[in-house]
Amino acid sequence: QVQLVESGGGSVQVGNSLSLSCRASGGNPNCRGWFRQVPGKEREGVAVTFNRGGIAYYDASVRGRFTSYIYAAENALYLQMDNLQSEDTARYYCAAGYASSAADCGTKLPARDFPDWGQGTQVTVSS
Repeated sequence: QVQLVESGGGSVQVGNSLSLSCRASGGNPNCRGWFRQVPGKEREGVAVTFNRGGIAYYDASVRGRFTSYIYAAENALYLQMDNLQSEDTARYYCAAGYASSAADCGTKLPARDFPDWGQGTQVTVSS
C-alpha cells in the first residue's frame, strides 16, 4: 500500500494561485490523480497524470488553469492552480495506482478508481 501525504493548501483570493504537493512512500505508482470534494457533494476528479511522458488529463472546469505533473526525483505529484475561482473551494485529495497506459490512467479521472488515497488538504478561495 502506498502512503500519500498532501500539503500546500490554504486560503487565497480569487485570481490568485496555489501549489499542492502529494508525496508518496511505499511504492512508485505510475498513475496519480487529484480529486476534490465539498461537503454534501460527491468527490470529483480534477486531474490524473501518467508518469511516462507526463501525460495529464483534466476536468473541463480546471483545464487551462491547473497543471498536474509528477516530479520523479521526489516521488511526488504536484498541482499548480492558477486563476483560482470561488468554485474551486474544496478539500483536495491525491490518489495513486497503476495503469497499463496513459489512456487507461485517463479513465480513472471520472471513475475515481484508485486504491490509495491521501487525507486531503483544504483550499479556500474567497472574493
